[in-house]
Order: sequence, then structure tokens, then C-alpha cells
Amino acid sequence: MEIKDHNDLFAEPEYQAQFEAKKEFENGCSAAQVAEIAEWTKTAEYRELNFSREAVSINPAKACQPLGAVLAALGFEKTLPFVQGSQGCTAYFRSYFSRHFKEPIATVSSSMTEDAAVFGGLSNMSEGLENAYALYKPEMIAVSTTCMAEVIGDDLQAYIKQSKASGAIPVDLPVPYAHTPSFVGSHLNGYDAMLRGILGTLGTPGEANGKLNIIPGFDGYSGNLREIKRMLDVMGVDHTMLADYSDVVDGGNTGCYELYPEGGTKLADAADAVNAKATISLQRAATVKTGELISGEWGQEFVVVGEPIGINATDAFLAEVSRLSGAPIPAALEAERARAVDAIVDSHPYVHNKRLAMVGDPDLLVGLISFALEIGMKPVHIVCTNGDKKFKKAAEELLASSPFGAEATIWIKKDLWHLRSLMFTEPVDLLVGPSNAKFLWKDTGTPLVRIGFPLFDRHHLYKRPIVGYEGATNLLMDFVNTVLDEMDRKAIATDSPSFDLIR
Repeated sequence: MEIKDHNDLFAEPEYQAQFEAKKEFENGCSAAQVAEIAEWTKTAEYRELNFSREAVSINPAKACQPLGAVLAALGFEKTLPFVQGSQGCTAYFRSYFSRHFKEPIATVSSSMTEDAAVFGGLSNMSEGLENAYALYKPEMIAVSTTCMAEVIGDDLQAYIKQSKASGAIPVDLPVPYAHTPSFVGSHLNGYDAMLRGILGTLGTPGEANGKLNIIPGFDGYSGNLREIKRMLDVMGVDHTMLADYSDVVDGGNTGCYELYPEGGTKLADAADAVNAKATISLQRAATVKTGELISGEWGQEFVVVGEPIGINATDAFLAEVSRLSGAPIPAALEAERARAVDAIVDSHPYVHNKRLAMVGDPDLLVGLISFALEIGMKPVHIVCTNGDKKFKKAAEELLASSPFGAEATIWIKKDLWHLRSLMFTEPVDLLVGPSNAKFLWKDTGTPLVRIGFPLFDRHHLYKRPIVGYEGATNLLMDFVNTVLDEMDRKAIATDSPSFDLIR
């Protein structure tokens, strides 16, 4: 039996006839009217109207808080994320991660419905915690909320206390929690709140252990987490990566499903993190509350170095690790740096002066901007839906440090429909962003370099690191090969003699 892709299936005459017949009942505009309005949306006049809207977002480049909370919880061994909310919300989080990582994601829900909206969610949480513990035997249950629980004012701390007092779950079971309303903030805030809740619950002061803690932040690349750990191992630095979900969301196929895949930060190591020498965060925006816990209640040095994307940022990260640990940067990492720089020199003629539109999370964008400037590319339109004033200031200072940043404008609290107007009125050579940005590729014809989260429409990109010197080489290949692919497509389309074998 042949199973056709939907692109081929729906192109067949019977489906095309159905689609045409539907128009009779849809009361739509004529094809000419649709074409006319579509062209108008590409104009400067429409751009001005588009940027004046306030009441609606169109394809914002962010997800909601509980999504981030679930990812943070997945980063600890044998931990079950528990969402105080409806089944539909939890299904959304699970499917979102499953589509990105191509893996099953274990998360449970308290199954709140209309009754809970009236009477409160205590009954749902108590029964849900009892069932989850009895069925799945987690070593920790991490609770977050959704819109419904936040609107009605569920008190998680009190509910968890009552659940333990009633015997629904063991008194000594760690049940950290985070209030993560979906209607404010983004996945970064949810990650931050959940990680703070987990570390605040587990942290056990004791003797100094001499380690460094590393917090990757909300990073959609399991390859990045592995690359950071590899570089630290090469340096001989004793460390604990907190919320290490690399093996949990990217495990192997052994032929047997494991509810809790081998991996995740060990709970004992998370408890001992309070006794580390210092903590390094790779994302400012995803560790604001966590940083307050570590520097305030723990009294530990908390350093935000940013994501080590590109040569300069990786240099800065390794220098900070060396300062805090006392370990020198070994020759092996210096050799990786030299190879990355050599690759940049080789590819420079093809990426030099290429104009970029960029969209993503704040810390990722700062890293990508830095790398783009290093290789001579020109960021022009930079949209960060969940960016704040601190991000904007940091990005503008970075852009001002290079002549290649002179044309750039930073847009915070804007969405992909805003970026569409920018790209039509001020065209660029490449678009950099997650899979959601592919609709801009379709509309504007600008080649898309898929970087960020989520990556739904291409497989396994998250496995390959974009941090460190090896990651810089990977990013360079993404940029230059997209440029070369587009050159070949244009050569084919125009029957150009410049369809070259060697470049």
C-alpha cells in the first residue's frame, strides 16, 4: 500500500474540486480581492498601520510559562512534571516538545474542569498527586500552573501541604512548585520560576564541594548541553549542570520505553549545588529569580556570561570558567578555536555583507548577533517578542561595537507579522529563526536559516551544538551553505552558466 504525503494527496483532482466547491459556502472574497489586499500588506503604508496595533498579537515568537516550567523539571532525574490545569494544556506542552525533540515527553495533569473553576483545584491536585505517585513512582514531582489555576487563585504551597498531611503522597517526597500563569511572561519566566522552586526545595547547606554549577537556561538544543559539559571535562573542571535534560529529551532507542530515561541532574547533586564555589548562568532572561536565590539566600557568586555562541562569546565563557575554577584553557580547546577561525576565513567571501533578519529569544539573539558581526554579516531587523529593555540595551551596545551593526534596529514586544512588514519594506538576504518563521520564508522568498526553538519542520537539528568553537563551525556551515544553496537555485531558475561545481 502506498501512503501519499499530504502535499501529493491534496493535489489530486477530487480534493481540488472539493476545495473549489467549499468557496460557495465560505462567503469569501474573490481571488482578485485577496491578491489586491495581499499586495497592499507589503507596502510602507500597511507597515505603519501594522506597527500601531496594540490589541492583538499575530504569531508571536514565544511560548507560555508552563512550557518552560516543564522543561526545567525534565532536567532532574526521575522527576515527573505535574501541571495544575486542564488536560488540554498539558497535551499542548507534551506535543510541543515531542514535535521538537521527536521523543515522548512524560507530563501529567490534575485534569481541572469547570467544577474546579468554581470550587478550586485542591481536590484535583490532591487526587492527581496521589495517582501520579502511585502509578509512576517518581522521586520528585514538580508542580506548575496554567491560566485556570492562576485566575481562580490556587495556593500551591497550601495544597501540597494538605496533600502530604492527608497521606496522598509521602511527607518526605520533594514537591517543588512554581506559579506560572500563561497569560503573562513567556517560557523563559516559567523555566526560571520552576528552577528556583526546585533548587530552593532541594538545596541542603553543608561543606564546600569546590564545584562550579552551570545553568544552561531554556535551550532547545540537547547538543548544546552536551557540548558545554564536554568543554568543561576537557578543562578538567568539576561541575554540576543544573536542569540537565539532554539525555531525558534525547535518549537512545533500546527497544523498551523508559518513563524516566537515564539522565537528568541527580537530586543529590542538585541538593549539593548550594555548596558549590560559584554558579554560571548562560541565559540572563531565564535565570532572574534563580539568580536572586543563589546570590541572596545561598550567598554564592552568581555569574551571567551569556550563551557561548561564536568565537568571542566562547572565549569569554572559558575565561570565566578558568577564573572561577583555576583551571587553564587546554591546548585541545585552542586547537578547536583555530579550526573554527580557519573555517570562517575560508567562507568569508560568501557571507560578507549579507543582510539578516533575526527572531528568537533574547540571550540566543545576543549570541547570534555577536557571531554574525564576527563573520562580517549585517543584522538589520532583530525581533524579540519576549525581550526587555535590558536585552535591547545589551544588543544595541553589541551592534554599536562593529561597523556591521550600523543598520540594525531592535524590536522588542513585536511578533512575526511585524517582521513580515519589515522584510517587505526593507528586504534582507537571509532570515534567521525557528520553524515558525518559515511562513515569512514563504511570503517574502527570503531563505530561512533554522536556528532556535522550536524546530518542528526539520529533524534532529537540536542534536547538533551551536555553542562553543565546534558550534561556531556548525553555525557557519548553516549560514554559508544556505547562501550557496540559494545561489544554485537562482542559477537553475535562470539557466545561468554560473551553476558552479566548486566554490
